[in-house]
This record gives sequence, structure tokens and C-alpha cells, in this order.
Amino acid sequence: MQYGVCHLSIVPIRALPDDSTEMVSQLLYGDHFKVLEQRRKWSKIRVVFDSYEGWVANNQITLVEEPVFDKLNADKKPKFSADIISHICTEEGVLLPILLGSVIYTTDILKHTFEGNIVQGKNPKTALVETSLLYLKTPYLWGGKTPFGIDSSGFTQMVYKINGYMLKRNAEQQSKQGEALSFIEESEPGDLAFFDNNEGVIDHVGIILKDNYIIHAHGHVRIDRLDHTGIFNTQEKLYTHKLRVIKKII
Repeated sequence: MQYGVCHLSIVPIRALPDDSTEMVSQLLYGDHFKVLEQRRKWSKIRVVFDSYEGWVANNQITLVEEPVFDKLNADKKPKFSADIISHICTEEGVLLPILLGSVIYTTDILKHTFEGNIVQGKNPKTALVETSLLYLKTPYLWGGKTPFGIDSSGFTQMVYKINGYMLKRNAEQQSKQGEALSFIEESEPGDLAFFDNNEGVIDHVGIILKDNYIIHAHGHVRIDRLDHTGIFNTQEKLYTHKLRVIKKII
């Protein structure tokens, strides 16, 4: 078994080993993973954090030995970058921009140094709302996980991850976590609301705010009204998403 870590700001995870195929997710700086299959230019990986699988280009990752991988796994309170943009200084003295939610490791792994604000450990539920607001106006990007492009489940996953909680990668997987609530009135800011399509497949998720509002990625990360029917877009004067279930994760 081989192992690796992301040493660049953002690396696309693709559905197939080809640059032209669908980006299904992203690695951010510091994410580590197992290599399931290796080809000349591509590797199929499984991200440790959420067990998500896909293909990454070999020239965009750094392979590490098993003891290093075990050391990364042993860190139960990883440090995350708390700013929209921070910088890493490489061994060669080059400044590498990294984004909100990137994992900050010690210099003996990638021989990098970091000076910036960090967040670590499990934060109170109120911090979820504060973090979510940092992503406001982020454009929607299928498979995205950064303040420069994000999808609905990438948004919720990153907000929870930064605050010390694990969510799976896509909305349907996330909907199977936590405790179901019967009514919106039972929810608290920071809980998750899930929405399904005409086929009954859960394909959207957002974070509940106070006073029947929700923050979610639709076109861009935005705040809309939420009721028992779903999300009401006050600009378009229509419901854009049909409510399926509300979940309390923490």
C-alpha cells in the first residue's frame, strides 16, 4: 500500500484518470490519502478524512512512507487554516497560497513553514454559522471545496471540518448522518437541511440559520428563506429546492 499528501493549494479529484473527465471533489493542501491503484500518470486514491475515492495526477501529489502516514493519522486534532487565503513558505523559499480549511502540518513532513491564523479541535455549534458566512458569494462549482468555488455538500463538509466535525462528501451520504428532526421549529442554527429532486434523490444541502433562514450553495453561496416546503428564493420569488429532511449532527 502506498500513501500520499497534497502539497499544492488545490488538486482536482476526477472520476476517471483523464484531465477532461468530471471533477468529483478536491484535495486541499495537507489532505492525506491512501493510494489504491497507481498508473504512469494517475493514481486512484481514498481520502482518509471522508473515505472519498477518485483519481489524481501523479505530478500533483507527494508520496510518503507508512510511518509518516501513521503519524498523520495519529493527529486527532489537526490544525486548519482559518483565513480565506494564507501562505506556506516552501523549503526553496517560495510562497504558496493556501485556502480556508487547509490542513497545517509540522515542518518535518513537507518541510514547509506556515505563519497565519489557525483553528483546532471541536468548536461550539455557534461557530458553524460564523464559519459558513466566510463563504458568502463563493461561486458554485461542482466538486469544489474552496472559497473560490464550492458545491452544496462541499460547503457543509468544509464548515463542519474546520470546526472539528466529520461529514461525508456528498449530500446523500451526509443525510444518513446525525439525528432526524420532525419540524423546522426543532432545529438550531448549524443543523443541516436536505433537499431532493423529482426522482426523490437527495442532491442538495444547506446550513440552517436562525429565524427560518438557510445558507447554501446555489449559483453562489447565499442566504434564503426556509420553510416546510423548502427553500424560497426571495429574488426569483419561487421555491428552488424541496425539503426532504432536517438533521442534527451535533
